[in-house]
This record gives sequence, structure tokens and C-alpha cells, in this order.
Amino acid sequence: MSSPDGSALPRRLRRKIRSAGGVSTNEITCLIVDDHEVVREGLRLSLSRAPHIRVIGEAADGESAVALAERRRPNVVIMDVRMPGMDGLEATKLLTERVPDSAVLIFTAYSERSLLSRGLESGAKGYILKEAPHATLLRAIEKVAGGEGYVDPALMPAFLMGKGKDDMLTGREREILQLLADGMSNADVATKLFISQETVKSHVRHILAKLEADTRTHAVAIALREAIID
Repeated sequence: MSSPDGSALPRRLRRKIRSAGGVSTNEITCLIVDDHEVVREGLRLSLSRAPHIRVIGEAADGESAVALAERRRPNVVIMDVRMPGMDGLEATKLLTERVPDSAVLIFTAYSERSLLSRGLESGAKGYILKEAPHATLLRAIEKVAGGEGYVDPALMPAFLMGKGKDDMLTGREREILQLLADGMSNADVATKLFISQETVKSHVRHILAKLEADTRTHAVAIALREAIID
């Protein structure tokens, strides 16, 4: 199964969609959260070009977003960060507790490294800039809906500059962590590095243990914050 831009939908996403009881067998439902109506309208129109994505609601602040997500259970919540009242980061933390099956994709105009780390550590599955091309936005939605992490490629040069501060991770572990930060799955990493998926899983377990991270996304956030990835 492929998305409209020609990229293959993540395997986990295909399984998830096939098991769903919705009208379409390849549909991703999304909730748009942004305090600017023009941004919500533009995003909604952009996503309407993708037949496998359906917008099921919109919210202008974090509190409304959490309440709406609890009722409608979207696959993906596209979340702005800086909003009046409850901001996107606080809303993301609540969503991961109350609606754990909904993946949060941070969608913002701000590219500060600290904001990325805070966004991912709050429980968001991905981070994308509002200026990202349509195809990149679709890929980000597909990735996080499939349970994978995603960081906008446009952000990577700013976040991956410099060498690691210590020798906590081996060279191979840093290499794998950087590929995970690029949005690759275990299978993608295995193929690229010519190793087995079990070997990748073993490396990921070591990475999580060394960084004291709960998830792969959390590990990426820590590595970016501490400049471990080079």
C-alpha cells in the first residue's frame, strides 16, 4: 500500500488500519490544533489532497484539544506549541496519559533545539515545521500514526552539529540513533547497515539503557539535547 506521494505506508500503520472498523481501510484520522484560524484552514485544505487522511476536528487551544481528542480518538493530533491558555506541550503530556493511542505531531514555526527536546520529552511522536513541504507533512503523519518517531529533516543540520560530549555510546550506537532520529524504522536501519533486525533491537535496548530513556523517541530527544549524536 502506498500513500499519494508514492511513499510506502509504514508496515505497522498498514496493520493498524486494516484492523480498524472505520469506513475506509487505509484512513488516518487527524485532529488539528492551532490558535490561528488561517493556519487550521490551510492545513485542513492541504490534508484534503490526501485521500487516506481525514480531519475529524479542530481546536484553538490545548484544553479544547484534549477534550476533543478524548471524544473522537484521532490517530494523529497535529499540535501547535505556543497557544494561549494551555500550550501544546502541556496538552501533549495530558494526551499521552488520557489518549495514549493518539500520536502527537508537533507542528510549529519555531525551530529552537530546546523546544524540540521539550516537545519530544512531553510525549510527542514527531516534530515538523509549518513551512515543511506537503510530502514531508504526509510522511510525518504516516510515520507517527504507525507508531514511529519523526523529526523534520530540515531541522537535523541544526540539531546534529558538533561531536558528542562523552563516550557514553559506541560509534555504532550513535549511527543507529542518528538513523532513528531521521525517522527510520528498525527494518530500515537493518537494511541500510546490512545487519539483522534483532541486532538493531539489541543496539536500541543498549541505547535506551545507557541514556535512561523510556522510548526511542525519548532517546532521540536526549541525544539532541546533550549533543551526543554527531
